[in-house]
Amino acid sequence: MADSDLFQKGLKKRKEVLGEKYVDANLAGSDDFMMTFQRAVTELAWGYAWSRPGLDQKTRSILTLGILAGLGRFQELSIYTNAALASGATVDEIKEALVQITVYCGTPAGHQAFLAVHEALKSPAD
Repeated sequence: MADSDLFQKGLKKRKEVLGEKYVDANLAGSDDFMMTFQRAVTELAWGYAWSRPGLDQKTRSILTLGILAGLGRFQELSIYTNAALASGATVDEIKEALVQITVYCGTPAGHQAFLAVHEALKSPAD
């Protein structure tokens, strides 16, 4: 496993946002080939982007919900819904973000996002 400072910083932030159990399972399920991806995402997304000053974790979490929904990555919304809640976002704030998503990304994307988040809210995080 990579031992760079950026990787270690990213790993700490990734576990803070997504939960240690979730991250550890992702890493444990990665062979040498997939660890190339795990190192890249841990260093770039978590060690660099998520660790920057300027936006708090709650704002980054809500932005991420919008980006994932806009890209049609609805399967990812569950873990980031839990991250948004853990960072202090309320269900009402998430709902309002979903309204914005519906208006700017279209009703099919908004509908799928509402469905994915609704399911995540019904299922407690591990």
